[in-house]
Order: sequence, then structure tokens, then C-alpha cells
Amino acid sequence: MNAPRAMILAAGLGTRLGDLSGLRPKPMLPVCGTPLVRWVALWLRSQGVREVVVNLHHLGEQIEAELGDGSKLGMAIAYSREDGEILGTGGALRHARHLLDDGSGRPIVVVNGKILLELELARVLATHRAAGAEATMVLRPDPEAERWGSLRVDAAGQVVGLLGAHRPGAEAAEPLMFTGVHVLEPRFLDRIPPQGPQCVIRTAYTELFHSGTGLAGVVTRDYWWEHSTVQRYLQGVANVLEGRVRLPFAERHLRGVAASATIGAGAHVDPAAWIGEGAVIGAGAHVGPRVQIGDRAVIAPGVRLRDAIVWDGLDVTRDVEGTVLSEGTG
Repeated sequence: MNAPRAMILAAGLGTRLGDLSGLRPKPMLPVCGTPLVRWVALWLRSQGVREVVVNLHHLGEQIEAELGDGSKLGMAIAYSREDGEILGTGGALRHARHLLDDGSGRPIVVVNGKILLELELARVLATHRAAGAEATMVLRPDPEAERWGSLRVDAAGQVVGLLGAHRPGAEAAEPLMFTGVHVLEPRFLDRIPPQGPQCVIRTAYTELFHSGTGLAGVVTRDYWWEHSTVQRYLQGVANVLEGRVRLPFAERHLRGVAASATIGAGAHVDPAAWIGEGAVIGAGAHVGPRVQIGDRAVIAPGVRLRDAIVWDGLDVTRDVEGTVLSEGTG
């Protein structure tokens, strides 16, 4: 069977990132020197996917410059540009349908562009096929699942609870949270309203759920993290630096000091830190734990950093803790 096509959703405004949202879209936040959207593409490639569509809106030119046509990744990447208002998760799929559905009936894998994950996609696709599902959602246990609108599945893997609605008589297990990863049959896109911004959950998924069949769920406990706020971004980087995720598809080192970085006399670099190529750590500086220093960044002598992210090329002349240093804030 031909490999599925995939869509990376990357068009959000990123307002929960505060001032950072004016500099980069969330999918361009670097984690160990690699932007999140590239991490997602690398994960898809590791799962056998070679054809990808990325939707663009806010600062979308940065994403296109990062990924290009995909040839350097051994992939084919096309772009679906949303002008004016953002179309939402459902509208984005509808708008990109001509790039996703070639008439062959191949399923479509959809993944959010602001996450980092380890997941065996083959298991999801096998479940999707075995269930004869129209759509299959990847779900995970989460202590805040009820707060965000939980989903539930039964012992047969059918979704029996969606956004507060429950299938009568169904026995469901623990509350679950949607990961933003799902597998769709092309015909599922017919359920999305034809005009305007649309949420795929509140339109197509709700309709499919109430039809009574065709909606499957796969529960994963593999690593998954989304980076919607500064604090979640900091924690996501810390998760990688402290070894909570393996990421075998990484292109760069996941912790430690790059070969071309310079460490000054008496400087201390914690093992749970990441130092990029060409970075300079001044004499007597203290870096870490849980610090990411971007390529070509310069840390002045004696400066102390802890629980911090420094973007590429910055000069840091003051102590930093618990924050992200971006362009203009070094």
C-alpha cells in the first residue's frame, strides 16, 4: 500500500507566546537547534511519509524558508497559503484538499506543527484500517483532559465520548486528550462546512461521532509535548535535555556542547545543557541546568544562566533564569 500523505498544521497566530509571537510562528521555535516544524517533518519521514503539505499564514515565509520543497529531507513538501483570516483546523484541510487527495483513496495523516513526539505511526494506520474507520484520533491520558474537553474510547477502540457528548450505554475508560495527530479518509473532508474558518473537531468530528460509526481512537503513552506558551516551551526543551525523550530521528545532538563551540577558562556547562555550533561561553560563566544556547550566541564572562533558552546569534551580558532570550532581548 502506498504511504499516506500528511499535512502539518502551521498557520496559527501564536498569541499565547506573548512578544515571541511577533518574531516567529510557534512551529519555528527551536528545540536543540531544530525548529518544531522541522522536527515534525523528521518524525513523518522516520515513519515512512514522503509527501507533505504545510499550511501557512502568520510569518509563513519563515516556515517555507526552513523546509523549502523538502528535497534536502528526501521529501516532497507543498504549501497551502491562507490569505486574510486563518481558516482553522477544518478550513485548512478543506482549503488544501486539492494537494492532499489525489483520488487514490490514500489516507491523510494530520499533525500539529507545534509538537514534539515519539509515536509509531504504523500502529495508528493499522488500527485505522482494521476498524474500517473514516477517522482515527491519536489520544493520550492527561490530568487536565477534562478541563480541555476530554474524549473517551471503549474496549474496542471506538470513540464513545467527545466534547461532553457520550454514546448511550457505552462503557468508556479514562478521560483522554487529543494529541493533534489523526488519520483521515479523504471522504471525511466532505463533512467540513464549505465556507469560512472551521474547527474540524466541532464540525466534521462532531458529525461523524453522532453518526454512530467510523470514529476510532488510538491511545498512546509515548512522548508528546506541545509548545503553546513560554513556560511550555521552556519545559519542552528541558524534557529533551533531561533525557525524557529519545528522538532517534534527530539531525543534531540533543545535549552537550557542539564541536565548534568555545568554552572559556573556568566556565561550567551542566550536562543538562545544549550549546550550539560556534557559540562562545565566556570565562567563568555558569550554564545550566536546562539551558539551550543557540548557534553563534555569545555568553559574556561570569554570566549565569539557568532554565533558559537563548536564540541564535545573541550576545548575553546578564544573568538569566526562567525565560527565553530572543532577538533584541540579549
